[in-house]
Amino acid sequence: MNSAHELSTLIEALRTLHRDAAGKAAVATLTRTRGSTFRRPGTRMLVMGDGRVVCELSGGCPQRDIVARAQEAIGSGEPRLLRYNAESGLDVLLEMGCGGELEVLVEPLLAIQATDFIDTLSYCLDARLTTHMATLFAVDDTAVMPRRLVWHEHGILHDSIGEAALVASIMASPRSASERRARTLQLPCANGMADVLVETIVPPHALVVIGSSAAARALLPLAGALGWHATLVDHDPARLQAADLPAGLHTVCAEPKHLRGALPLDAHSSVVVMTHNLEQDIAYLHALQGSPVAYIGALGSRDRVARMHDHAALDGLPLHAPAGLDIGSETPEEIALAIAAEIMAVINRRNAKSLRDNRGAIH
Repeated sequence: MNSAHELSTLIEALRTLHRDAAGKAAVATLTRTRGSTFRRPGTRMLVMGDGRVVCELSGGCPQRDIVARAQEAIGSGEPRLLRYNAESGLDVLLEMGCGGELEVLVEPLLAIQATDFIDTLSYCLDARLTTHMATLFAVDDTAVMPRRLVWHEHGILHDSIGEAALVASIMASPRSASERRARTLQLPCANGMADVLVETIVPPHALVVIGSSAAARALLPLAGALGWHATLVDHDPARLQAADLPAGLHTVCAEPKHLRGALPLDAHSSVVVMTHNLEQDIAYLHALQGSPVAYIGALGSRDRVARMHDHAALDGLPLHAPAGLDIGSETPEEIALAIAAEIMAVINRRNAKSLRDNRGAIH
């Protein structure tokens, strides 16, 4: 599936397309995969009429074939399902070299109404709301122009499916074991059996870095490259004006006692404390007690970290300290990489083992 950052990029590209009345495009969406494939169901790529793409799927031969098919769909105005398996698309499947099979929906964008759900998704991303989206894309194994349903825990936000019974079945469908994993359901509808892709869309990850050390400054651009929303916190306003900070960085000047009131922390947030002052670190960490964040980390030597863990104010705090994976990091940039990798492993619920030693699915 697309990350929140990729989804925001697609939304902006679609809005640009809408402003260009003569623009033509199609959306290619992975709807089913089996075995080892380059991306998961729910991943989308926008294909322009001239062959340019936004949010590449793989960059390899499957993508080239999908782009060519998408251009054909733009010309015909008809949606289609592409299947790359042992029975069809065999040449492309062999060239993929990953041993998997996939199904791709190609949706030509014929009118602005075809993507009128994007404003709803954009609002939910900006409001940091977890949202669900269902896309009805086939009936009785035949592709149809997609219709969509968007909802969250408080109710329906967008509905172009328009079948009350089907909408109820979609919303009542059991969640997957991993809440973020998309899956395709087969459900009865007015005209037969509908194929419906159901996804959970989460807001962009937010990283809060507390302290203005060299490692902190190295972590900020890396967070930006990953599509995370980065915030730098310091109690000294002068340090928040440093010339080497990323352009447009969100900064907050706050003492530990004012931290929670100054930051809208949620379950899609991580905080790394790295002031290089032990008492300041402990004070900021204490302020995070009971916060809903996904990850709390702190820098420090083994001795320094032991003093953190032994401090009564931090009792029960789920602290990752020393923060980061053991990759032999020493420079600020290497330390930043180790911390970002550990955060990714935590939010993706992975054990951070070497892929060489992982016998399970890579994705």
